[in-house]
Formats: sequence, C-alpha cells, structure tokens
Amino acid sequence: MANANAPDTIQKKPAIEHQNPLARTLLGKLDYDQLTNCMRCGFCLPACPTFRETGLEPESPRGRIALMKAVADGVMDPDQAFQDQMNHCLGCRACEPACPADVKYGQLIEQARDAIEDHAQHSVPVTGLRKLLFKGVFPHRSRLKWLGRSLAFYQKSGLRPVVRGTGIMKLFPKHLREMEKILPDATGKGVVERLGSVYPAKGERIARVALFRGCIMDVMFADTNVNTVKLLAEAGFEVVIPESQVCCGALHAHSGEMDQARELARVNLAAFREAGVEYIVSNAGGCGALLVEYDHLLHEDEQYREHAEWFASRVIDVSKLLVERGRVPAFAEPEAVEGEPVTITYQDSCHLRNVMKSSNAPRTLMNQVSGAKYCEMKDADRCCGSAGIYNVTQPEMAGQILEHKMEHANETNARYILTSNPGCLLQMKLGVEKHGAQGRMEAKHVVDFLYERIAKPPEA
Repeated sequence: MANANAPDTIQKKPAIEHQNPLARTLLGKLDYDQLTNCMRCGFCLPACPTFRETGLEPESPRGRIALMKAVADGVMDPDQAFQDQMNHCLGCRACEPACPADVKYGQLIEQARDAIEDHAQHSVPVTGLRKLLFKGVFPHRSRLKWLGRSLAFYQKSGLRPVVRGTGIMKLFPKHLREMEKILPDATGKGVVERLGSVYPAKGERIARVALFRGCIMDVMFADTNVNTVKLLAEAGFEVVIPESQVCCGALHAHSGEMDQARELARVNLAAFREAGVEYIVSNAGGCGALLVEYDHLLHEDEQYREHAEWFASRVIDVSKLLVERGRVPAFAEPEAVEGEPVTITYQDSCHLRNVMKSSNAPRTLMNQVSGAKYCEMKDADRCCGSAGIYNVTQPEMAGQILEHKMEHANETNARYILTSNPGCLLQMKLGVEKHGAQGRMEAKHVVDFLYERIAKPPEA
C-alpha cells in the first residue's frame, strides 16, 4: 500500500495549448520534473558567475529555471529577452554541486537552447558560419587537419605580420583580434600522425586505455595530446588512440545542436567499443563533461542506450587516472633555485570540477613537483569566462569575469597558471596578456607542465 504521506514525485507537464511555436517546442523538450524539483532556495545564487556580476535574479539558475517554467506553464511567451537570458548563461554548472535538490540544471539549459535553435532566425553570415563549423568542419578529421595546416601556414609563413600590418584585423571585433594574438601554434599533424594509434606502456602494463583526442584539441594543442600519451605511458598505461573517433559534440550541445551532438556520440561509441579498453581518458574538461554524460544524451535511443552507458562509465580525466591507478613518476622543477621554489597556481575547469568531479587529482599531482610551491588561487573554482565559445559570443560578460579572475591570479605571484581544459587555457593566456604580469607569468596545461618536469634518473 502506498504511503499516504509520501510526496508525489511524478510531475505531469501542463496540458496547455501554446499558441507560440517556440513555447510548444520548449514544453516538448524541457524535463518538467527537473523544473519542478527546483525549491527556489537560492543556494545556487552565490555559485553563479553571471548573478555575481549583475546581482539580477534572471541572471541566476533559479531565475532562469523560473523563466523556463513560466513558459512551459503558459504564463509567458519566450520572447527575445527570454532567449537572450538563456544564451547569457555560461553553462559552467557550478550551481549543480550547490543544489540540495540535485536539479540537473545543465540538462535544462541545453534543452532550452536546443528548442530556441529550432526556431532561431540568424543572419545569413551567422547561419553560414554555424553550418560550416558544426557540420562542415568539426565532424570531419580530414577537414580539421586542413584547418590546422592552413593556420600553421598563416602563423609561420610570415603572413601573420603582413595581415596585421595592413590593418585587415581591424575589420574584426576587438575581442576576436585579442584572441588571434594568443592562439597557440596550429598543426595538421595530430597525435596519431606523431605517435601512431597504439603507444606501449613503460615497464609492466597496468591497463590498456584509450585517449579521446578531441577536434580543436588535436589541431591547436597537439603537443598536449602527445604529452598526455607519453605521461600515461610513463605511469604504466598502454594507450590506444582510435582513429575513427570524431568531435565529442560538446560545442554542438552547448549551442543548441543536440541532434548533431547525438550523431557524433554514436560514431564515438562505435570507435571506442572496438578498442577493448578499461578507460577512456580525457585531457579536456569541456569534452570530458559531455563524454561522461553520453548515457543521458542517448537515453532515449534504444539502439545505443546500453553502449552509451558502457562508454560513460569508463570516461576519466587523465589526472584522476594517474592518481588512482598510475605509477606516478617523480616530478622536479628545473627552474627552482635553492631556497626559492617556483610558485604555481591552478584554475579549475568548471566542467572537470562540477561534472566530472575531479578537482583534487590535478592538485595532488602539482603538489608532488619538487622545487615548486603550490599556491591556491582565491575563487579558483569560479568560471574564467571561456565556457566553450562564450568568450566569443558574449565577450562583454566574459571580459568582466576574466578581469576579476586575473585579480586573484596576480595575487598568487605565480610563475605558472595551470589548467585542465584548452578553452580555459586560452582564456588564461588572454588574461595574462591583458591583465597579468607578462614575461613573469605563463599559462600552461597541467599535463604539459608535469610531463616537462619528469625527473630524469642520474647518469651512472
């Protein structure tokens, strides 16, 4: 017999005949149970970067959920102000660990953006650019390699200073000109081209693992992918890099292209299921956060649901795998002067911390570097403003957040600011360029920092 005092946890969507087409789509896509799970307690408010910047209720997770529910309940129409507010969210998901009701806010904001994109009326240039990137480039390894080679030619051929000298860059918005200055060296040769698709473990093998190489990661940060493989090998792991893997789909999911994200996920499931591995290793927090939620992404797909659950259960961040299973090598800071250790600090990847729950492992590894002093940055767990392509689509808010972030970074007097996500790394490089101590402060991926400091045994 049912407990008469038990709360009714089954929520039904309102039976409302919405006149607004977008409202009908939102009602169909939003998880109404999650909307009603929000208790309006406000614990999410201090965790939300946009609320902290503005102090406005609609700029908080609680406020955005209230707006979604108002549309679903037929109380308001999803006008342009509503759509702008959904897109103004960073998607950092810092609200989720703070929520006592375990509301899946990240899923709600993606569902809302997916519905909005179904009815979006972009300008011709924006529509063309989205189609080019999301469908024409990111899903195709050969085109990514071509992009990498093209960028490398631009950077190394002498064309870059010519372009800057002609003033062509002034045609682009200021924030894009700033980003162009700090782009790392691109390449058309990714990790497979440089190391092969299988890399043996050093010494006795602990486990066979697969590397998720990413899309932009393997073009703009190929050295980090290579260093990840070599660091894993030093720690006792045989590394497989499935060549048929594609983009994870995170940028698609964050931008309302959920169907395309699911298509990419299905390709990756097949690629990694055939690899026969115990773990699927990510070195990019933004990618890992979607990979670890492939089970949710494909939970309505009967054909792929079981495969997605298998995949998601094996996704792990490289730092966490090293700490929990690896033979961690000794690390030493070559720049350390006796009595003067090199100061390092760390900026959390929001998705690594809030979704993958892996904030301690990078710090554990950094604290093992002999000759380096780790200094915890104030509010290291707050978003840096990168948030995928947020710093491109919402440059004003991203700039405010970055300026405050660099105030805390500068207070550490660190020689190195480390992070675990390529987007965060670019944002911190931009922060050093605009607000930091140039020449005395450098942003690096934690994997690169550690691999470069593997202590060499003394010569016999």
